[in-house]
Amino acid sequence: MSKVNFGPLTGVKILDISTMIAAPFGATLLADFGADVTKIELPGKGDTLRTVGPWKGEEGLRWPGLARNKKSITLDIRTEDGKKLFKKLIAQSDVLVENFRPGTMEKWGLGYEELKEVNPELIMSRVSGYGQTGPYSEKAGFGTPGTAFSGHTAIQGYPDRPPVSPSYSLLDYITGVYMALATVSALYNRDVNEDGEGQIVEMGLYESIFRMLEFLVAEYDQNGKVRERSPGLSGHSSPAGTYATSDGKFVVLVTSTDSTFNRLAEAMERTDMLEDDRYYTNSERLKNDEQVQEIVSNWIRKYTQKELTEKLDSFGVPISPIYTIEDIFQDPHFKARENIVEVEHPRLGKVKVPGVVPKFSKTPGAIRHRAPDLGEHNDEIYSGSLGLSTEEVKQLKEKGII
Repeated sequence: MSKVNFGPLTGVKILDISTMIAAPFGATLLADFGADVTKIELPGKGDTLRTVGPWKGEEGLRWPGLARNKKSITLDIRTEDGKKLFKKLIAQSDVLVENFRPGTMEKWGLGYEELKEVNPELIMSRVSGYGQTGPYSEKAGFGTPGTAFSGHTAIQGYPDRPPVSPSYSLLDYITGVYMALATVSALYNRDVNEDGEGQIVEMGLYESIFRMLEFLVAEYDQNGKVRERSPGLSGHSSPAGTYATSDGKFVVLVTSTDSTFNRLAEAMERTDMLEDDRYYTNSERLKNDEQVQEIVSNWIRKYTQKELTEKLDSFGVPISPIYTIEDIFQDPHFKARENIVEVEHPRLGKVKVPGVVPKFSKTPGAIRHRAPDLGEHNDEIYSGSLGLSTEEVKQLKEKGII
């Protein structure tokens, strides 16, 4: 694990009342870089993510990675006393992260207009299924349906089979990255402008992947083409795709430029292809992709995965073995980059989780503390930060407010 340090967002105070993955992941990224993130959870229940698999026994294994560097307090912000406490916390915060269905915070009397009266510098970062506006804004939104809505699912898979959804919460994690970017952008804008006012930043889950599909938009607009599902980078470059090696393993090879194909031809000892009108440019190879793929596939099957990777690496051809998580744990590059680190766990001892990225040369991020148990920081926040007495905290617990 990296040495404890402050990170570039030291001093930024964030309240995280979001649940599950997208918005909480964005808040975790900010916490990795030094932001002081306090997660507010329902008393006795906590974030739904605590109960999502995979598990070891009764312990959820997503929580250690997704909630690291956060503090946990319990608070029912739907109650009148809960709202008062919440506003006191808002007064001390720079950012509020939330992902309730649009209109929920407003229904509780905790919309941005109300919170801005308490703290005009507040940044409110909002994630929802379909955004805060538009005819679908009130629809329930989760990552997999959002991926389908974005246009991404329609182009994944094989043309003779149904479209394929990602096997994990891809959309949620990408949205979390966008949310973190939006939050620091809004903080920067607030702090460099004279008025020093906060603002709302918001997005729908589907918009994060849709933003990455600019080639689909321009292609349909200009050519009227509806791209069908296909495996790999179909229609982009040739050769490209997944290839089997002699030891029953697989690699991914891509030659997105003519120069990379030239190096592949040299490695295959097929420089004759560079003189052939069918193969000498990417556009011509795409027209004859079936023949190109046959040539490359047959050549690759002569080598083991390790032999092939080493050979093509030496020629500067973009290739990678298809790794399982077991392969990743054993790979020296992941180790050298500290891509896997250990965090403490109150019952499991230690748990390995992804390391902090990107890397900063002067103010690197770090995992400063493990993911919290439910309400673990109640006394620290309510008594320490808000100055409530022991008796006041006790009464709030008895009423089920915290």
